[in-house]
Amino acid sequence: MIPGVILAAGLSTRMGRSKATLPLPGPHGDTFLVRIVRSFLDAGVEDVVVVLGHQAEAAAEAVLRSGLAARLVRNPHYASGQLSSVLAAVAAVDRPGVRAMLMTLVDVPLVSAATVRAVLDRFEATGAPIVRPVQGSRHGHPVAISRALFAALRAADPQQGAKPIVRAHVSAAGDVEVDDEGAFLDIDTPEEYERLLKS
Repeated sequence: MIPGVILAAGLSTRMGRSKATLPLPGPHGDTFLVRIVRSFLDAGVEDVVVVLGHQAEAAAEAVLRSGLAARLVRNPHYASGQLSSVLAAVAAVDRPGVRAMLMTLVDVPLVSAATVRAVLDRFEATGAPIVRPVQGSRHGHPVAISRALFAALRAADPQQGAKPIVRAHVSAAGDVEVDDEGAFLDIDTPEEYERLLKS
């Protein structure tokens, strides 16, 4: 069992409004958050967990309105930084039978279901502690994090977050080459969002 986790609790300070509820072009009228939930489900993720914080009500309403199956988890400490949301996710998914969690950011809404599936398949095949999509020197989302690293995440320095743990455990076995620009497209600013809408 590998639950999927979407971190959508942040303040979106550079965007100036909640990224989770920004609309995307497309037939479903999805928001950033709903598009990722849909991609995870399409890839066969059975348990999708959304960590909410800033403007949680609006993000939750968008998910509920979509009719898609996702568990909504509130992170009351979201203002303290991203690690608090990672830890809320770990608390929500860590149970017997869970081998890893598949984690992504709401900032990366266009990752394809095929990429999600490729990351899951590579984890199943190798058991590498970190599995991530790559393209040349770039690395993207989602990232599969083995349950063996959950204790290290719980002990992580809040100032540095999860990144040092992820970087310390990447490997050739865990890097999956994908042809999916959406896995690497991080949308953080109004200018980046406008470019996305015009593309």
